Amino acid sequence: MPITPTPKIWMNGSLVDWDQAQVHVLTHTLHYGTGVFEGIRAYETPDGPAVFRLTDHIVRLANSAKILGMELPYTVDELVAATKETVASTGLGSCYVRPIAYLGYGEMGLNTLPCRVDVAIACWPWGAYLGDDAVTKGVRMKISSWTRHDHNTMPPAAKTIGNYVNSSLAKVEALKAGYDEAIMLAPNGLVAECTGENIFVSRNGIILTPPLSAGALEGITQSSVMTIARDNGIDVRVDNIARSDLYIADEIFVCGTAAEISSVNSVDDRSVPCPGEATTLIADVYAKAVRGEIPQYKDWCELAV
Repeated sequence: MPITPTPKIWMNGSLVDWDQAQVHVLTHTLHYGTGVFEGIRAYETPDGPAVFRLTDHIVRLANSAKILGMELPYTVDELVAATKETVASTGLGSCYVRPIAYLGYGEMGLNTLPCRVDVAIACWPWGAYLGDDAVTKGVRMKISSWTRHDHNTMPPAAKTIGNYVNSSLAKVEALKAGYDEAIMLAPNGLVAECTGENIFVSRNGIILTPPLSAGALEGITQSSVMTIARDNGIDVRVDNIARSDLYIADEIFVCGTAAEISSVNSVDDRSVPCPGEATTLIADVYAKAVRGEIPQYKDWCELAV
């Protein structure tokens, strides 16, 4: 999806012009992939632009850095303030937000200990990742031939730059085969997640989502969905999901900051009822919650100004 430039990008403590937000070709992370990032959205609300669960996202960024042994040069509060400043500088009512912490120029080689940590935050307009009609129309899924990382190979609990080679391989494989998205299995064959979304599977009135032990990233949207589901009397649980469970599901949906809530209409050419009743309800409540329209969830919306 193409990027539409906005006026400024925050880099290492100050806003710089979009075209001036550049790094050297010998930036360490460009060569070795050691870095962490987040995907966040700001939405237009009755009180102005608000960033959805901003602090939770920045805490996850800090935790990802800690897992990699990276010491961020800014506190969570400082990065929250910097994100709000960057969003406000765009003049947009809603936008996608990308904070990234990476190892900068000056060192080369596999020893990351001497490397400095740089941080940047960019914002731009971005539609729903799997399509604006993905809630009602649904997306076609396939099980990827690529396996999600084992916990002792690459830490899936960290939103690590290098980890997403795994996701990209699976995504491109699915697209080339005529599907919209891929579902990735853990090394033990159980369902982990999609290439950039958490997955929920409904059977017999119970909705399941895979545990972190299966290699799923701890999703901020996933957490929001589970809260919304339970608040509306839906039984949602964290438990293992087998590949065959996908083929006989009553409904399946995926969620993530970029994808928001998207229905699944088939897996490996086995049709899935779409859109499901629970999916429709959760997607409707979520769309209102992120825009500050539901009082009980207003704390999730952090004003940018």
